Amino acid sequence: MTYSSAIEYLYGLQKHGIKLGLETMQMLLSRLGHPERRFKSLHIGGTNGKGSTAAMTAAMLQAAGYRVGLYTSPHLVDFRERIRIDQVMIAEAQVSELTERLQAAVPPGLTPTFFELTTAMAFLHFAESGVDVAVLEVGLGGRFDATNVVDPSACAITTIALDHQEHLGGTEAAIAFEKAGIIKAGVPVAVGRIDGPAWDVIRRIAADRGASLTRLGEDFYTAGTGPNEFSYRGRARQLDGLTCALIGQHQLDNAACAVALLDAAEECGLSVDESAVRRGLESVSWEGRLEVVEREPVLLLDGAHNPAAAQVLAEYLTEWRATRPESRVTLVLGMMRDKDHARFVEPLLQLVSEVVLTQADMARSMPAQELREAVGARFPRHHVVPSSADALVLAKARAAARDLICVTGSLMLVGEVKALVRGCGLSPLRG
Repeated sequence: MTYSSAIEYLYGLQKHGIKLGLETMQMLLSRLGHPERRFKSLHIGGTNGKGSTAAMTAAMLQAAGYRVGLYTSPHLVDFRERIRIDQVMIAEAQVSELTERLQAAVPPGLTPTFFELTTAMAFLHFAESGVDVAVLEVGLGGRFDATNVVDPSACAITTIALDHQEHLGGTEAAIAFEKAGIIKAGVPVAVGRIDGPAWDVIRRIAADRGASLTRLGEDFYTAGTGPNEFSYRGRARQLDGLTCALIGQHQLDNAACAVALLDAAEECGLSVDESAVRRGLESVSWEGRLEVVEREPVLLLDGAHNPAAAQVLAEYLTEWRATRPESRVTLVLGMMRDKDHARFVEPLLQLVSEVVLTQADMARSMPAQELREAVGARFPRHHVVPSSADALVLAKARAAARDLICVTGSLMLVGEVKALVRGCGLSPLRG
């Protein structure tokens, strides 16, 4: 099997859509000899911030000398971004070989989804490559997510906000119930900035399962003006003068969750000293989240796609404009059909000079003209350009060197623009 035919087969599984449940994964992993049991794991869920937290956790573990697997989703440009060991993407030859083996392991009548088979591939790759620990980002929800077949050393739940309500429920409490499904009996949990009914749900489930909780703002916290210099205080350690390579004030919360998660896992033999914490945070990379890929004008890629993430983006843009009052912000906006479009744009309205409405090249994308009908009138100046490449060209043509262009609303759109910037082709499906 060639790499291209392997990718074609994997993407072909997207016809099965999203299927929440663990039976298929359990049967498949049993036929593969349970590779997920051959390494320690840390499991990270939440609405926003889980990817950045996973990247920080993996970077600190690697700095401590561990061989670290990292499994995240979705990818931006290359399928192989999802499965990494010590920051190195899985090789094309390994994708081909593992896909062939996974095909052979699927019994008649079993119809795994794209995400299920990709998750099984990650587990096989990590097990056979001898990782010491795998950092696993939940794909959707938690309770019935394909990653929720591991017995982790510790887990984290970063945030709870409204997103994917058609699968997870229409309230934060309902969503918290699904996210808290990753909590296992006796396994410690680090919880981010979560309050109200969502916190009550998580606390109750943890108590029922005998899982100890540490909570941001109560048991651990960070303080500082931003990622360039901050401090951490927790039950196990106190650190000053920390620096994180990821930009945005919100990354202090993610860093706090990552360090607290490692502290929780220490009793299972995962020891990360102060030097490794510092080096890991200083070197961490996480693409497509407040990522500057060009300058003059600044081209900022941010995969925010729900109202809570849009608020974080707005806070960053507010800080950026405060130091550059003469500069303009142009939004290149594309979103999926199932998102809360009106609430997403609300915090951005007063920060943006104009918006270019576009769409990612995939079926779930909301057509640019429909997005105009939904939110276009709320912006003082807007343009409709269905092609993401043409949308970027227009935004650049209208921007001065001192301005900022922000591509947001969808990780799929961000991935397309990132591929354009790199000058490489796109995979046809990236869900």
